Amino acid sequence: MTDPVKTIGEALVDGLKARDVSCVFGIPGVHTVELYRGLAASGLRHVTPRHEQGAGFMADGYARVSGKPGVAFVITGPGLTNTLTPMAQARADSVPMLVVSGVNAQPSLGKGLGCLHELPDQQALAQTVALSSHHVAEAEALDPALNMAFEPFFSGRPGPTHIQIPLDIAGRAAAELSAPVSVEPAPVPDTLVQQAAQLLAQAKHPVILVGGGAKRAGEALCALAERLDAPVVQTANGRGLMFRHALGVPASPSLIAVRSLIESADVVLALGTEFGPTDYDMYATDQWPQMQQLIRVDICDQQLDRHPAVLPILAEAGSFATALQAALPAECAGSDGAERAAEARQAALQEIGADYRAQVAVLNAMRDALPGSVMVGDSTQPIYAGNLYYDHDHPGGWFNAATGYGALGYGIPAAIGAAIAAPERPVICIVGDGGAQFSLPEVMTAVDENLPITFVIWNNQGYREIATSMQDVGVAVIGCDPTPPNFAATALSFGIPHVSAAYDPAEIAAAITQNQGQGPCIVEITAPVFAPAED
Repeated sequence: MTDPVKTIGEALVDGLKARDVSCVFGIPGVHTVELYRGLAASGLRHVTPRHEQGAGFMADGYARVSGKPGVAFVITGPGLTNTLTPMAQARADSVPMLVVSGVNAQPSLGKGLGCLHELPDQQALAQTVALSSHHVAEAEALDPALNMAFEPFFSGRPGPTHIQIPLDIAGRAAAELSAPVSVEPAPVPDTLVQQAAQLLAQAKHPVILVGGGAKRAGEALCALAERLDAPVVQTANGRGLMFRHALGVPASPSLIAVRSLIESADVVLALGTEFGPTDYDMYATDQWPQMQQLIRVDICDQQLDRHPAVLPILAEAGSFATALQAALPAECAGSDGAERAAEARQAALQEIGADYRAQVAVLNAMRDALPGSVMVGDSTQPIYAGNLYYDHDHPGGWFNAATGYGALGYGIPAAIGAAIAAPERPVICIVGDGGAQFSLPEVMTAVDENLPITFVIWNNQGYREIATSMQDVGVAVIGCDPTPPNFAATALSFGIPHVSAAYDPAEIAAAITQNQGQGPCIVEITAPVFAPAED
């Protein structure tokens, strides 16, 4: 007896499984029914958000924690447009994400017939943010579309990709799929490793800069830093790589104290950092740290072209760090690294000011109360403070949307994706009362999935950061005080616990541990309310 012929939608699910996909985030609709035909029997986990934007942000959080691509299924038209914001965030932060969407029947495309969910050119719209977009016009097109969509996840700088399948194609008989293409990492260029080793071995005051591209290279990075006696400055996405290490500098290179450290170095080694303004020039001064000799290592050749370096090297950060350490002599010229790092840490912490230091104290208390947790954030006061100065206890455990694209509404759904990727870890989601209202319904997805997420809502009753910015430049503060809901009543309607906490580190630490292991909960912190200065 021969096996029944599979549809293109069923073959798509098979192709995802073959590429180690284990979870799909999506909201089924009449325009994706055929994509769901093979999903129930596939063994893939399906998670239903409350909005397609939530699906994209969940895929983002899942990818950052798991290291595997996050996958979202969305309908044609509004499903795709609702997912563009998460795709843009993933593009800015180099997060591997595949969005699979329907698209209207092929004979109607581009005709302006007024079909349901019609766009003038849906694929062109996706291409504005996706690394690549692939239209499956026939059965034979699915196989190359899958290979091309997954290829950027394993070679070069990752980001979002897109596959669209027309309504009149998804239910047709599928063509046979080939085995997934195996992408071998490019070898580390030995000649360049030797050149870098020569420069760094002679450096008396080296400094290492690390970003998100190095977050899985912790052991190699630590050994390299110790060999060179080099302070390690970590951008927001590189936090946790040198937790409480004497050479660690968990502070933003936008700070004067950190810039001074970088500029005093005779050689700077940059590993997996794009030199983006949200890390290196967050105050928009248009001034960058002046580096005497920069060795820059990145997996993206386009990134290497964007900032001059005496030695640009196309390589993966972890592999390069391992090869470089092996090429270095047993004794290098570097000295007083721990002293330089300590001086930069102390000066940076003073530089951020008393208000932000108090918020960093809250972050430290939460970290120590739930060690090993993943902290996911939205654009809100404690996240801004932490991006300036905060030391997390493991790599990849601190990330947020206040860098890169900077989309509000990210925190809650991204935390859900993170919790699904790492069910053994507690997840702390830090959002403001304003940002929470962008995606508050997604908490019900955490309820459905019984996820151990503590949603910490920093309630200062408005957009304090924006209000302060308006006031600082003499603009009358307006539109910055949206009334927040009653979060206790909201938690009750969700069927989850609500705990109130004053703005005190010890009280907040106790609050976030109160309901651990019992599914999601909301902890509401009463933060200082912004009061515009009187004329």
